[in-house]
Amino acid sequence: MSEQSLQEKYAPKNCCWGCGPSNSEGLRILSFPKNGEVVAEWKAQTKYEAFPGVLNGGIIGSLLDCHCNWTAAYHLMKRSGTDHPPCTVTAEYSIKLLRPTPTNGSISLAAHVAEITDDRATIDGTLSAGGKVCATCRGVFVAVREGHPAFHRW
Repeated sequence: MSEQSLQEKYAPKNCCWGCGPSNSEGLRILSFPKNGEVVAEWKAQTKYEAFPGVLNGGIIGSLLDCHCNWTAAYHLMKRSGTDHPPCTVTAEYSIKLLRPTPTNGSISLAAHVAEITDDRATIDGTLSAGGKVCATCRGVFVAVREGHPAFHRW
């Protein structure tokens, strides 16, 4: 894909383990706006398996948390009409693991806004593999202000 992901475009020096482009040891999620949603494709390595062929639940949580956080940041930016997303943090999120997530193919993430205000967004996300939804997420993500430790992270 020739276009830049949200992470590469807006936070190239971000060191987050899940989505930071500058963290060579991290998951390096790349999220892209598409048709009102934000989507990503990710490929697991065996080191992320809970047992052979199945993705670890903590990795699933990290994938959905970071991807949904970027969905919130992107839509908050669009809502405010600015050219750069606010730094956002996770206020709360819950994951439902619906079935084992196979690691032998691509893993797809998709997220969309359920609710939004000027400084927070509730996001619904899904993680799919092998043509089936394996996990879902709902999270609340908040734009932080100056003085918060995450304010200048991007």
